This record gives sequence, C-alpha cells and structure tokens, in this order.
Amino acid sequence: MKKAKLQIGIVGLGKFGFVLGQFLTELGHEVVALDDDPEHVRRAKDIMTQVYQGDGTDPSVLSQLGFADFAHVVVSVGERMEASILICLHLKELGVQDIWAKAVSWEHEKVLRKIGVNEVFFPERYAARQMAQRITVPGLIEYLPFAQGVLVQKLTVDEWAGQTLRELNLTNRFRVQVLAVRKHEDKDYIYLPQADQMVDKGDELVVMLQEEMIPKIKP
Repeated sequence: MKKAKLQIGIVGLGKFGFVLGQFLTELGHEVVALDDDPEHVRRAKDIMTQVYQGDGTDPSVLSQLGFADFAHVVVSVGERMEASILICLHLKELGVQDIWAKAVSWEHEKVLRKIGVNEVFFPERYAARQMAQRITVPGLIEYLPFAQGVLVQKLTVDEWAGQTLRELNLTNRFRVQVLAVRKHEDKDYIYLPQADQMVDKGDELVVMLQEEMIPKIKP
C-alpha cells in the first residue's frame, strides 16, 4: 500500500525546524516552510518543496501561503515565546486542524494548550531523557531501525470487541504484534498486555505490523 503524501507546513527554520523539514522531505512529503531570517531560507530552499521569507506572526502571510490547507503545521520559532503563541493563534483562526508547536517553558506549554495546539513538544527535554536512560541502562536501544514496510500503528477496536488477544490470534492471522492497549475509558496504556486481555469497542491498540497487512485488518 502506497503511503499518502502529506503537505506539511513549518514555521521557523532554526536547527530543529530545518532538520524536521529535511527528514519529512526525505520521507516523500511536501514541505512548505516559512522563516523571517534570509540565511535560514537560503539554507533550506534547495531541500524543501517551497521555502518563503516572511513574518509568521502576520496572519495575512500565513493565509496567502495557503497554510490553512495543510494537513499539519509545525511551529518551531526558537525562544520567541510571544511569536510562537501568536503564530499558533493565527493558525487556529485560519482553521488549521493539526498544529504541533515547540515550547520553551511550562508556562509556554500551558498557553499553547489553552489556545488548542494539538501537540506541544520539548526537543531538548526528550533528547536529555533519552541520553540519561542510555547512560544508566546498559543495552538500551534508543530506537529500532525497522525494516522497510514495518510500521507501528494505532488501531481502534470495533469488530474485535468482546474478545481477548488470545482469541483474536492477531500474530498468526495478520502478522500483528500488540505492544500496548488503552481502554477507551482510560488515559494510560497497558504495555505488553497478557493474552487474556479483553478488548472492547473504542479501545486503542498500538501494534507492530507489515504495511501490506493494513487493508486486510478490520479492528
């Protein structure tokens, strides 16, 4: 099954925004980026689909560049907390459905969530946690280099409701390995669930599977 090509907007082409845009482009997606620094624009223009110089805090700029039509928009404007908040607010007003934003403090995160940002991330905090774990836990794998076509996917239970994982027999039927279960009424996952774990309608499964099997599965 061919992966869908997404059109993704990025506002802010500092270190994180640039690398993110580079990786997304390598994955075959269209990346439209905006930054007010001409050097950042110059560095990215031959890598990403379209790169513009402009002020992301100006709603007319975001509108003219078509950011309202993008599947996802990532806001990564470094330490400029006020600019980040304004950009996210304008994107919400334009009707952008999925906004991810970099935060620099707990207060910044709180405001971003208040205005409806879907995902707030702290790249430095994540990197520091990963490094601490690798230093103190010998043998820990930071990430698993999956073979081509192997995915980790979320599935929402519907037709599988009322059965245990043993009864579903997903590994033998679909080459699917269940990594975690989240009951529809809970916010936390049950990791490495036992075979007698019952699943109900609306529960969420995190699974590892071959991409080719996705069309054959009706959870």
